[in-house]
Order: sequence, then structure tokens, then C-alpha cells
Amino acid sequence: MKEIFDRAYLEDQVRINHFRNHYELTRKNLMVKNLKRLRRQLERDSGKLEAQKCDFYPATFELPSEYHIFVDEFRRNPGTIWIMKPIARSQGKGIFLFKRLKDITDWKRGVEYQPQLQVTDASTAPIETYVVQRYIENPYLIGGRKFDIRVYVLVTSYNPLKAYLYRSGFARFANNRYSLDTIDDNYIHLTNVAIQKTAPDYDPEKGCKWSTQQLRMYLTAKHGQSKVNTLFQQMTNIFILSLQSCQRVIINDKHCFELYGYDILIDSNLKPWLIEINASPSLTASNQEDYDLKFGLLNDVLNVLDLENRLTGKEKKVGLFDLMWDDGPVFLEDNGNEDLVKAQTTLTNAKLGCVNDRLQNLKEIYQTAEVFKKLN
Repeated sequence: MKEIFDRAYLEDQVRINHFRNHYELTRKNLMVKNLKRLRRQLERDSGKLEAQKCDFYPATFELPSEYHIFVDEFRRNPGTIWIMKPIARSQGKGIFLFKRLKDITDWKRGVEYQPQLQVTDASTAPIETYVVQRYIENPYLIGGRKFDIRVYVLVTSYNPLKAYLYRSGFARFANNRYSLDTIDDNYIHLTNVAIQKTAPDYDPEKGCKWSTQQLRMYLTAKHGQSKVNTLFQQMTNIFILSLQSCQRVIINDKHCFELYGYDILIDSNLKPWLIEINASPSLTASNQEDYDLKFGLLNDVLNVLDLENRLTGKEKKVGLFDLMWDDGPVFLEDNGNEDLVKAQTTLTNAKLGCVNDRLQNLKEIYQTAEVFKKLN
């Protein structure tokens, strides 16, 4: 990708599935750095109340560069569980939980700690290997099991920011029932499918997934529609604020787009937490339902990109993608009172976990676009 950017002329119809420095949002340490900067900016410009909107990620520190700051925080919160993550690995590799500083010392002495060099645009810069994060000890449980939610967000431009939210996704469940009695069991604490499918009693037919539609119905039945609408709107705010946090540093290019895989954890108070953002979310299907989801997702990415120029460019829904931000929030179009809509944040266009007839929507928007172009 970098060779193409530096050495080749790109025709107008060419598209590349990453922005040049996408790692500003998808490397765990850089993501937190950008979010902290956004929080400081909001506090400076609008006050502490506005800055609290960024309180959706756990306390996080880079190691070893912020080791002493972390130690101070660790000692202020005795008994807290922390989680260590390598900044650039996937599928749960290299992650472990700990309660004692001695575990960090052992880690630093071990072969696991190897400072790496990451090649960037035109230079070689050191990238810290790990981040340490406060572990969320009170996750929302279903059937006694911990889960997180994989959500897909498509960005077609950073300047101006234009982002779509995919209605379908899935909740990934741990194979074993949740308990803090042991912090060494990855089948309890890590929800990555790559880890869970290695459990001795893992059933590949059933898997460990629910669709976001199933999850939303379950939560609505248990907590009511109002609380669930608030929860999912808070998740939408996470997507938008995280994209805004790196909007000024991402190198925008009309040839580029990005399909992000967000991992969101819900705690027992129905508060969503951003765990990480993936630049290349896995598109491997574990069963037929998973295949249908990911096939439709890729199909709809191409529909949004509209390489054949068949759309008008004004569509708010394309397949299962809902336009949630277009240089500003996008609101429901089926309400005549615009001021009322803008006052009710739960009425934004994003509808994660809601049902939509994908094929019928595509048929209608293409027919409408064709008629519109003929009239103009």
C-alpha cells in the first residue's frame, strides 16, 4: 500500500482499503493517545462536563514509557486487576491479567518483552510494545458468561468526516462462566473466537456468538426499550468521538476507505466501554450465519463505495449501512419536526441491532437513484 502511494499515480476509480496512517486509531497505544488529546481539547474548549463524554475507555498506560505513572496509579488502587496487551497483535495473543507488580517485573525479564521497530511513512520509529489497562471487573453477563460486541464502521472520508454504521454484528461469548477466582483462564476472560474455539468443550456447531439483533432483543426484553436505546446511542457516540479524535492526524485521500471492527464491552450498569479498534477485522466465517453476515457486509461496502456510479450520493441507508455522520450528525428523515429530532439524540440515523430487509433496501435505492438521474 505504501509503495502504491509513493510511486504510482492512482486513477479516479481506484480504491484502497486503508488510509495511509490508519494505525493512529488501530494501534492500542495510539488510539488512547488520540482519545486523551480529544478529552483535553473538549475540557479546554467546553468544560469538564463535555469532556466526560470521552469516559468510555479504561485507564490505560504505555509500557515501558509510562511505567512510573502506571505504578503510581496501581498503588492508589490496591487489589485492582489489570490487563496487559501487545499494541500490534490480534486474536488475543500475548494478553494476560495480573494483580501484582511482581508480574510486570517477571514479564520485563522474560522473552515476551521485545521492543519492536515499526516502519512508518518514510522513517523508522520505535513503537512501544505493550499497554496496560484497568480490567473491567463487572462485565454484563448472559448465562453467566462474559461477552463483547463486534461492530463494523465504514469511513469513506476523514475530511470531511463521513462514516456509516453497519446494523449487523455479533456478540462473542466466553466459553466458560465468568469468575474472578482465577485470572489465568483465558476461556473466562478473553472473548476472542481464536481463543475460545480451542476450549476442550467448544462446540463448533453452536459457536459462541449472538447476532446484534438477538442481543438487542434480549436486552430490550430484560431492561426495556428506553434503556437499550440509550445504551446503543452511547455506543454510536463512542464511534463518532473516536473517529473525531484522529480526524486531524489521519492523512485523508479520496482513494481510501476504512472498514473498522470495533470491540465494545458492556458492564453490569449498561455502560459501554471501547476495548479496541481493528483495522483488518477478521472476515473468516465460523458457520453459515456468520458467512451470510460477512458476505453481506463486504457486498454493502462495495455498494456504499459505488464504484459504478449508480447512486445519487445522498442516500442515508445502503443495504445494512446507516449513514451516522456526514460532516455532522445525521438524523432520522421520517420526522417532520427537525428541532425535535435534533433535541433527541436517540433519534439519530444509526440503528445498530435493528432489523432491515437488506435486499429490498438495495432494490429501492437503486431504482430511486435511476429515476432521479433520468429526471436530472
